[in-house]
Amino acid sequence: MTLTVYTIGHSTHSTAEFIELLKRNAIEAIADVRSSPYSRHNPQFNRETLRGYLGESGIAYVFLGSELGARSENADCYRDGKVQFDRLAKTSLFRNGLERVKTGSERMRIALMCAERDPLQCHRTILVSRHLVEQGVEVRHILADGGIESHADALRRLKTELGIPDQDLFRSTEALDADAYRRQGERIAYQRPGGQQRLAASKP
Repeated sequence: MTLTVYTIGHSTHSTAEFIELLKRNAIEAIADVRSSPYSRHNPQFNRETLRGYLGESGIAYVFLGSELGARSENADCYRDGKVQFDRLAKTSLFRNGLERVKTGSERMRIALMCAERDPLQCHRTILVSRHLVEQGVEVRHILADGGIESHADALRRLKTELGIPDQDLFRSTEALDADAYRRQGERIAYQRPGGQQRLAASKP
């Protein structure tokens, strides 16, 4: 049986709008993959508040930001102060997070939640979904208007935005996909404040 996992960005949705999107897609549990489960501008998505009204709507909540968040606490996952998704994906913590999602999705319809409205602008797609798909999981992205975008369609959209062709005489489809993930990862990966400056200052 193929496992299916959804993703969603909370964006600036109201509580009612967010619950409606989840209910429309029969989501039974939210896996919060934000490294810091708080929002200054949208406090309705602070962890305690979110858990409360999800529970009132019969939707479970689990925080997986330590395992699947984009701001790793592992110094080996950084280069020049910026997170490297390929390194993060190799950590045991990240792999354990993927296993938790897969195990949970055997029993419940789960949506990975982060902040960004567009799935292409978020590590939930470029990092987490990529590796779930590689392990045979089907991923579907819930869009802000309620539509559903398959991960394959999201990846095609990303390649179009980056000017990467679907087919190339000299590169395989896998290589083209990897290039798209790498380039978008560089664009959206977390940069530690002052990371570049500290590096420059440390050089003789």
